[in-house]
Amino acid sequence: MAEFVNFYLIPGLVLGSIYALGAIGVSMLFSILRFAHFAHGDMMTLAAYLALPVVVGLGLHPLAGAVAAAVMTSAVALGIDKIAYQPVRARPTIVAVMISLGVALMLRSVIQIGFGVKIESYSAGQIVPPLRFDWFVILEKHIWIIASTLVLMLAVHLLLSRTRAGKAMRAMSDSAELAQLTGIPTERVVRLTWIVGASLAAIAGVFAAWDTYLQTMMGWFLLLPIFAATILGGIGRPYGAMMGGLIIGLAEELSTYPWITDDPLVSPGYKTGIAFAIMVVLLIFRPHGLFGGRVF
Repeated sequence: MAEFVNFYLIPGLVLGSIYALGAIGVSMLFSILRFAHFAHGDMMTLAAYLALPVVVGLGLHPLAGAVAAAVMTSAVALGIDKIAYQPVRARPTIVAVMISLGVALMLRSVIQIGFGVKIESYSAGQIVPPLRFDWFVILEKHIWIIASTLVLMLAVHLLLSRTRAGKAMRAMSDSAELAQLTGIPTERVVRLTWIVGASLAAIAGVFAAWDTYLQTMMGWFLLLPIFAATILGGIGRPYGAMMGGLIIGLAEELSTYPWITDDPLVSPGYKTGIAFAIMVVLLIFRPHGLFGGRVF
């Protein structure tokens, strides 16, 4: 029991929290802008690197780095939207999708030129002992990651359900043309969507780097399970993305538990394949996801 909770369940919740934050951003961007943003993972990487001077250079807590990174990444996202996506807003969806792939490659190149390609860490040389409560053992950073994710999920829920901006976002998600006819400032809604999506991606990127280490391909490797979580929850359904992220994270970690024999059910090196398998099965048998997302 102790081994299962400490080494599989808690890491699964942490990984699921990171996936959930990334998937919420992908889902919101898709529901408003109607395209899959393939640069989302590299925005997470950029944010994690932008937080590096704050955490390592200034010695501040990674949460402070996450807040700083969220602000800077939001500004970058608004600039990218203005230059790359806004001019093709009326064009077919595939145009924006292909542009997002180009943006991903450019962001990665900028990161590699600006920060180098060596592996970085927020806690290099630091050994932080875990907190012990009888048989229950947990790292302090895992408490922060899980608790912060729950707070952010609640904040997204309140934004979408209790504010005028959130209602405008939901209206534009249903029909951008109808929202524009009713006087909703659609471009302002688009900017807010980028700010929220980029902020969540930034925090997810910082959490991923805090939990493990930081390297230039980190976001690209996270992109597949994040898209799997988005599809699992239902494309364009932020609440589904929250649940989908947690399910994918837990599925990856729990798949390595020795359920049948003394050996892991799935080798840890192949656990990312679980996300891919779930995504393929859903696309075949339940393409609208668990929460009834869009199907094209």
